Amino acid sequence: MPDPATDRGPATITLIAAAALLILLTAALTGAVAGISGQEASACTAQPAASHAAAIPADYLATYKKAGATYGIPWTVLAGIGTVESGNGTDDGPSSAGALGPMQFLPSTWQIYGDGGGGDISNPADAIPAAARLLLAHGAPGNLQEAIFAYNHSSAYVTDVLAWAARYAAGGAQAISAAGSALCQQAALGPLPAGTAGKVLAFAEAQLGKPYLWGGTGPDAYDCSGLAMMAYRTAGITIPRTSQAQWAYGQQISPSQVHAGDLVFFAGSDGTPATPGHVGIVVNPATHTMIDAYATGYDVEYDSYGLPASKGGLSAVTGFTSP
Repeated sequence: MPDPATDRGPATITLIAAAALLILLTAALTGAVAGISGQEASACTAQPAASHAAAIPADYLATYKKAGATYGIPWTVLAGIGTVESGNGTDDGPSSAGALGPMQFLPSTWQIYGDGGGGDISNPADAIPAAARLLLAHGAPGNLQEAIFAYNHSSAYVTDVLAWAARYAAGGAQAISAAGSALCQQAALGPLPAGTAGKVLAFAEAQLGKPYLWGGTGPDAYDCSGLAMMAYRTAGITIPRTSQAQWAYGQQISPSQVHAGDLVFFAGSDGTPATPGHVGIVVNPATHTMIDAYATGYDVEYDSYGLPASKGGLSAVTGFTSP
């Protein structure tokens, strides 16, 4: 079956390999749909890249929702495809492969799904339902990941589309602004690392959106070290309760040795570099991202660490441990 385009040109966002780290939706649509529904509360704290930062136009939003209801496919997935393919109509092509319209169909594929070729490939009112029909023919809604892969044979494309879908589900179509899509992409969907790190990150991801509570160890609220302790306990590893004790307990490692699931420490409001008062769980060392329970008034969330733009208490890193 021909896919809509084998080369999307500028309409395709290619994820770097490092963005395949976390938050999964535990692999696919137990991953994917869980991320679209279960991740609504955990909302990506980072925002999409500027290339597709505009809010969904009203006519597109209405058509995504209508087509989703008609074909039983989450409208957020259709919106994710439209965002990746054309920025919701801002770049209708043609691509280098000849794909056209807001959903970037090849003319040959349009003959199959574009109402027998009778619709207008450039009209979102025709193109969006055609995309829904293509997905339906390839396993949606039961297996959205497989269906999206049929749309464009790239695992990075699947990750990207589902990341956008999760963002739209979490924050609403109008809640999109520019900055930091790499965090949200990896946070919304990529496969977890194998073994202990995957278990640690899966637990931490499941706590996103829960409130901070000093001394909290769950299941409804956490402080920073309580979150770290319980994430490791889920993976079968017992570490101390407080950030100071966790720092002393773990094997301290250099920044070049850090992997997903390791712990990153900060002086914090009640500690020092020698006895750090704050800890986070590393998600992706390449992008300096972590999950943490930052402080009162903040939910468990994704944060950056060690960057000028990081929150005040997170810009200076004390060090890292691998428990």
